[in-house]
Amino acid sequence: MSESPLQPHALDSEVLFKHFQSSPDGLSTAAAEQRLDEYGPNLLPPPARRGPFMRFLLQFHNVLIYLLLASAVITALLGEWVDTGVIIGVVVINAIVGFLQEGKAEKALEAVSSLLTPTCTVLRDGSRRTLPAEQLVPGDVVFLQSGDRVPADLRLFRTRELRIEEAALTGESVPVEKNTAAVDAESPIGDRLGMAHTGTLVTYGQGSGLVVGTGEGTELGRISKLLTEVQTLTTPLLRQIDHFGHWLTWVVLAIAAASFSFAYYARDFELRDSFLAAVGLAVAAIPEGLPAIMTITLAIGVQRMARRHAIIRRLPAVETLGSVTVICTDKTGTLTRNEMTVARVVVAEGDWRVTGVGYEPSGELVPMQGARGSAAVEELARAGLLCNEAGLQHGEQGWRVRGDPTEGALVVLATKLGINPDSERRHYPRTDEIPFESQHGFMASLHHDHLGHGYVFVKGAPERVLGMCSHERLGDGIQPMRADHWQAKVDGLAASGHRVLALATLPTAAGRTELNFPDVQQDLTLLGLVGIIDPPREEAIESVSLCRTAGIRVKMITGDHAATASSIAAQLGIGEGHAAVTGPELERLDGAAFEEVVAQTDVFARTSPEHKLRLVEALQRRGEITAMTGDGVNDAPALKRADVGVAMGHKGTDAAREASQMVLTDDNFATIVHAVEEGRTIHDNLTKAILFVLPTNMGQASVIITAILFGMVMPITPVQILWVNMVSAVTLALVLAFEPGEPGVMRRPPRDPRAPILSPMLAWRVVFVSAILVVGSLVVFQWELADGASLEAARVATVNTLVMGQVFYLFSARFVVDSSVRLSALTGNPALWPAIAVIIALQVLFTYFEPMKNLFGTDDIGLDAWLHTLVVGFLVFVVVEVEKWIMRRVRGEAADG
Repeated sequence: MSESPLQPHALDSEVLFKHFQSSPDGLSTAAAEQRLDEYGPNLLPPPARRGPFMRFLLQFHNVLIYLLLASAVITALLGEWVDTGVIIGVVVINAIVGFLQEGKAEKALEAVSSLLTPTCTVLRDGSRRTLPAEQLVPGDVVFLQSGDRVPADLRLFRTRELRIEEAALTGESVPVEKNTAAVDAESPIGDRLGMAHTGTLVTYGQGSGLVVGTGEGTELGRISKLLTEVQTLTTPLLRQIDHFGHWLTWVVLAIAAASFSFAYYARDFELRDSFLAAVGLAVAAIPEGLPAIMTITLAIGVQRMARRHAIIRRLPAVETLGSVTVICTDKTGTLTRNEMTVARVVVAEGDWRVTGVGYEPSGELVPMQGARGSAAVEELARAGLLCNEAGLQHGEQGWRVRGDPTEGALVVLATKLGINPDSERRHYPRTDEIPFESQHGFMASLHHDHLGHGYVFVKGAPERVLGMCSHERLGDGIQPMRADHWQAKVDGLAASGHRVLALATLPTAAGRTELNFPDVQQDLTLLGLVGIIDPPREEAIESVSLCRTAGIRVKMITGDHAATASSIAAQLGIGEGHAAVTGPELERLDGAAFEEVVAQTDVFARTSPEHKLRLVEALQRRGEITAMTGDGVNDAPALKRADVGVAMGHKGTDAAREASQMVLTDDNFATIVHAVEEGRTIHDNLTKAILFVLPTNMGQASVIITAILFGMVMPITPVQILWVNMVSAVTLALVLAFEPGEPGVMRRPPRDPRAPILSPMLAWRVVFVSAILVVGSLVVFQWELADGASLEAARVATVNTLVMGQVFYLFSARFVVDSSVRLSALTGNPALWPAIAVIIALQVLFTYFEPMKNLFGTDDIGLDAWLHTLVVGFLVFVVVEVEKWIMRRVRGEAADG
């Protein structure tokens, strides 16, 4: 359905019943069927997907591939079928590698759809029926009870102790107590207490609601629509490679055309030979092996990250991690444990801190500022345990709470103090209770011990319970309650981000079996207060500090309240104590003011999915490379838009995982720091690989250009060029993918995404090494011809010279600036020597194996030719090391100056 122009959360249910022509008795079957035809089923539309064939064809959508295919067409027209076959083979292999590495397609919309409950209880023709959720229509009346997943967007008109967990939608860690009241039209989702939204979970109580939105017209449907509208960004490296590819294509075309014209008109080459020379030049200049090198290097990075609990779903995200400048992180379940914990206890004798976090019942009481009264704390904990519906259990995934998380925190507190929940509840069996309802703000329970003594325990909101108390517990006795004192304690806990509960007691007659509201309205004895938080992960505190050292800014974006967000941020070291900015405040800002606030603020509270998406987009417009971490459905659009979306694998929703590029299998924020470190190492290794491959291409192209300029016979053929580019260069370049991270990789600022792939210094290195390879190769080629070798043998010697130059240059390329004249240049990389051994074996086959000789047009060479290739290779190493030494001297003098 199309979304109603009404804002149901701001209207009374009576108005909405009239609008949808319904009533608390529901719709008739006939009316429901008519509306089902009008609005359609309560389903999200399936996502549009590219089929496998189309995904395979898109692997050829690359300007360099187009140029190679054009070269294949020219060689085919000239009847050079071997050259044509080899070129097409190279293109197809590249496409297959890219197709296989692309992995599974995005499933974010399907994951969101999976949150729709399969059945629900609905009122039709005045009677309750269980129907498939997809048959719900606007105007239906739906019943909710504990354990149900809400099947559509409902305007609640009847509730009884109804609490709904909305963390996946709003980021709020505590189940929300629902009521039937209308709220302000501008209220964020988390404050719409009269609404129950599709996909959220009922944790307690019962309720009835009018269906006001189905399918695309729900809050979940709106997020699903956001996902379809969100553009997935390309990565900095892919943008640079694409730009480099277009630039290189035009340069190669221009040089090839000029070479063809010069060869045909100035050197009187035959038309066929001129075309072949131009094709050879194009094939030589294009780094055919670069896509394969990049893909495999990234795939190796994926395996390394997986060992550190980070699963990469899309290969380019590996490299992007190394460029991240800002991490936008959700709070609940990402920076915090999403496990409510009693952190503070306040009794009349003083304040106590409770150690331990989460649901694991290990910790102790620590007095604050000379507090006394541990016995009073124990009495308070016992009251919190008995006036409670939750339980604690231990399973394969650790300690878990059964029931409401806030009540579970009280069970954990009692267990930490040595109170056994099961035996305590047997010793003080419950006789009666007043269940919690948001209207009266407390729960009360009546208990008796084995001697028959009666006790009433009360827990609830401080503003309600304090007013019911006339005394407070002090030691073994009581004293008149100090209302101002306790209100100040409540305000202090709330200001520091705690959720505050008050607990009280009342002795009662031994034979009493019933508990009524008038029994607990006055004369209670206050036991004290508990401050409950969703604690930050300890490792997250350290990780935020490491991010700061690495020049990465961390921003918290949460749907929780501003006070809670600010408190957690302060504990984590985020925001430097500045106040949080809320979603409604962001709504009032225009474009320029919005971007300014985004740049200056690190803590955002009460945010909606649109806010998170706008925040990420604003940062990207400022040139930031953003990573967005999260685990809820509400995070999915921003996860998809971010340069790197990082989802939690354990507690994260399917929607978040499928919208992300990376999933943390341990739900540990610290893992992202390890992933950034790996990303920086991988980018360094990709840069080294490019720096290694390009001199070979430029060298081969220069050899052909030199031959054309001086009217020489071609020293190397197109198929031999492809052998060097796709076999020798790729095999050796992949060694650099296994290079370990450089020292201090996390102590330098993020790489500027606008910086070119090759800095001026690295571009000079490419030209310099290319010149050495050109001179060495041509010298060997002419030497062999002068020594009486056949043209085929001289070409083999030229190919082997290029390959040996690559082998020796590999040792230099392992250290871009530092000297390679040291023992560590020969060790530290497990792939180094095996790759060199493979290359030598391949070159021997290339030179002497008969089928290879026939395919590549080669001939045998003698030992002296091999010696010449080794000498040139060694000279490459020596000359490059001298150049590096000069560069270090120049840099040192510039720094001193």
